Amino acid sequence: MTHPAPRRTVLLATGAAALAAGCGGGSGGDGSSGGSSGGSSEGAPSAGASGGRTLARTSEIPVGGGKVFADRKVVVTQPDRGAFKAFSAICTHQGCTVATVADGTINCPCHGSEFRITDGSVAGGPATRPLPAERITVQGDSIELA
Repeated sequence: MTHPAPRRTVLLATGAAALAAGCGGGSGGDGSSGGSSGGSSEGAPSAGASGGRTLARTSEIPVGGGKVFADRKVVVTQPDRGAFKAFSAICTHQGCTVATVADGTINCPCHGSEFRITDGSVAGGPATRPLPAERITVQGDSIELA
């Protein structure tokens, strides 16, 4: 004879699933709004000459700052003029999508983790691991995801 799961168990499992989805890097489930500073890229990605996918023009990435491409799960920074870096936009703390780049850091809205724009290293916790680097190429004035 099988017994149905107690109501408490079902509610706990449902709540845990909702919490996990709220902190995940899924579509819009990260708690950030589409209108936040440094939001996602505009328009559809296009193929570049090298077969990569164009993220942005170099002029869209401010020197000493960067831009988050939430839909592509990547953040591109320009720590020094002409030096472009890319990192995963998924926070290493609990998987939220980072939302802004300001004052030399890439910032996660969920718990306040900050990462340096130069190398993705942790500038402020609770994250303890750096953002993984992503591969990009710069072709003329176009930045492409490799």
